Amino acid sequence: MSTKDYTYYDFTLSLCTQCLKRVDAKIIFQEDNVYMLKRCPEHGAEKVLIATDIEYYKNIRNYNKPSDAPLKTNTKVHYGCPYDCGLCTDHEQHSCLTVIEITDRCNLTCPTCYAMSSPHYGRHRTVEEVERMLDIIVANEGTPDVVQLSGGEPTIHPQFFEILDIAKTKPIRHLMLNTNGIRIANDPGFAEQLATYQPDFEIYLQFDSFKSSALEQLRGKDLTEVRKKAIDKLNELNLSTTLVVTLQKGVNDDEIGSIIDYALQQKCIRGVTFQPTQIAGRTEHFDPATDRITLTDVRNKILSQTNVFQPNDIVPVPCNPDALAMGYVLKLNNQVFPLTRYVDPMVLLNNSKNTIVYEQDEQLHEQLIKVFSTGVSVDAVTEDMKSLLCCLPQIQAPGLSYNNLFRIIIMRFIDAYDFDVRTIKKSCVHIVHKDGRIIPFETMNLFYRDEHQEKVLEQLRTK
Repeated sequence: MSTKDYTYYDFTLSLCTQCLKRVDAKIIFQEDNVYMLKRCPEHGAEKVLIATDIEYYKNIRNYNKPSDAPLKTNTKVHYGCPYDCGLCTDHEQHSCLTVIEITDRCNLTCPTCYAMSSPHYGRHRTVEEVERMLDIIVANEGTPDVVQLSGGEPTIHPQFFEILDIAKTKPIRHLMLNTNGIRIANDPGFAEQLATYQPDFEIYLQFDSFKSSALEQLRGKDLTEVRKKAIDKLNELNLSTTLVVTLQKGVNDDEIGSIIDYALQQKCIRGVTFQPTQIAGRTEHFDPATDRITLTDVRNKILSQTNVFQPNDIVPVPCNPDALAMGYVLKLNNQVFPLTRYVDPMVLLNNSKNTIVYEQDEQLHEQLIKVFSTGVSVDAVTEDMKSLLCCLPQIQAPGLSYNNLFRIIIMRFIDAYDFDVRTIKKSCVHIVHKDGRIIPFETMNLFYRDEHQEKVLEQLRTK
């Protein structure tokens, strides 16, 4: 008898990275890492690193909560996940964030682009098509949490503001604009017009690096000056902004801490979202064997590169804990106070009120007392600060506003390498397909984006 050099932990279904067929996969612990082992009868065995922190990976299950279903689904189950999107009746999570791509075209041709966008690729959606997409989201969600206008580069759509006007008439809680910032930086009056759509409107601004070499590799050109001009303008207007960082190992992962530090100093910035590169679309200069970065890698780098966060400040997000991690801080009187460490996940999972025990931090307790009007107790404030572990919580407390909230999100978009059917079923970031289906972001980029992918999908369905 011999002992294996790993610990078997779990079982799931994954995909062969070569042919995209479903294959059995087991999760193992080996040398302080978490791996997925899978084997395709045609293309052989694969070993994929999926986490570099075993304890965090095991703790994910403690944050899983009952699924929130959409009001309606759009497709039936016939072939099985991920071949029936969507949303199919077997999907386990409604749309926390829904993306509408109002154009395929872009004013850049980024070497890294999940949508394969360029100045001459595809076409602009008509205003009627976009409104139909918005109405589909509303039919599925009632009052959608977050809807993001994206592309391509949405700001180059010739009827961009007409689309924005229509979107603001819909019962959407929070509207976002996903942009590279070029028009904000260079088009006089453009940012000022965007600011008129507040409140409940936010810029989701591409911001990958301070290094020209990294920007050249990821975006095809040095956008440093564009980023500076755009953020100066957004700060001037205090237009709520999230910085979005596409991460690749050895390219910009050494800047995670400096980007967070920079973001905390900007008036307009409400948070930073880190997105490890999904191996889909256009991925020039990217080698999956060396350049992939896991969610736990990013989390550990946040902890090691900043002085703000402790391990219990960056935690799994309950709607899809395998793919999302999040941490919140409160900005008060030029000081930063982490909040997530005070949330008890068991209270959250029991559907009780999210009580945050500020009294555990004497300095935070004193600061809160200072900003609240006379006669308002901290107990009353904690009662009003609910849903902290949601994609976009609301602050309903005297003396506080969205300006005081800052969030870190790690958003791992699954691809064929780390595909796990359990995670895909819980995906809560979705894209409205041009034919009206609502499709998880991950499977959209693997199977549903263009005619070639659809043909591959049809072949898989018939085998």
